[in-house]
Amino acid sequence: MTTNTNQNTAEPADPRVAIVTGGSRGIGRAVSLKLAEDGLAVVVNYARDASAADETVKAIAEAGGRAVAVQADVAEEKEIAALFDRAEEEFGGIDVVVNSAGRMTLSPIADLDLAALDAMHRTNIRGTFVVAQQAARRLRAGGSFIGFSTSVVGTQFPTYGAYTASKGAVEAMTMILARELRGRDVTVNTVAPGPTATDLFLDGKTPEQIDRLAKTPPLERLGSPEDIAAVVAFLGSPAGHWVNGQVLRANGGLV
Repeated sequence: MTTNTNQNTAEPADPRVAIVTGGSRGIGRAVSLKLAEDGLAVVVNYARDASAADETVKAIAEAGGRAVAVQADVAEEKEIAALFDRAEEEFGGIDVVVNSAGRMTLSPIADLDLAALDAMHRTNIRGTFVVAQQAARRLRAGGSFIGFSTSVVGTQFPTYGAYTASKGAVEAMTMILARELRGRDVTVNTVAPGPTATDLFLDGKTPEQIDRLAKTPPLERLGSPEDIAAVVAFLGSPAGHWVNGQVLRANGGLV
């Protein structure tokens, strides 16, 4: 009788690697945790809240995953280049880039402080462009870039004018970048959540407003960060690789 001495001796393949901007809180944190759960090594980017980023990394490590926290402002090209450098140095390459960092200020257009407009556009438009630029240069074959918009681009609720203007720019970039990456085997998609129970969404809203928004979709509830993270994980996975150049409105049927 012959014994197969080579059984189960192969070295495990290196994990796929993800960068998640804004990955320490809200939807970004849920995305970081979900990708780590799916076996990816995760670079958790944050802008200011180091403790939240460290908590996210700790949660991933306690679940058996691999992660590091790296500070960078998404609108600063040198900082984002350094973020991508760190991902490559730490884990050997980059397969998924999720740009979930964002800023939202609500106001009627007539009343908006233009400084708030500039701040939103710096993070939401320039930040997306800077991160997408590095992703386009560095993603490995089979990789994915996933940006974030909002379903309010379609619903067009009052007070969201400046915010949706910034996110409409993200949607406009999506198919263009997908076409520019022809031949690279890299996908580009944007997720546009509907009302989702995050601090960013809930801030400044009354319980009545939140209840009204929760009942708007046919599913009659707010989305959870985990709902959105599952969509992102699919788009970044081999199973979702045939989806390319799309804006996916993850909103429970909100029109």
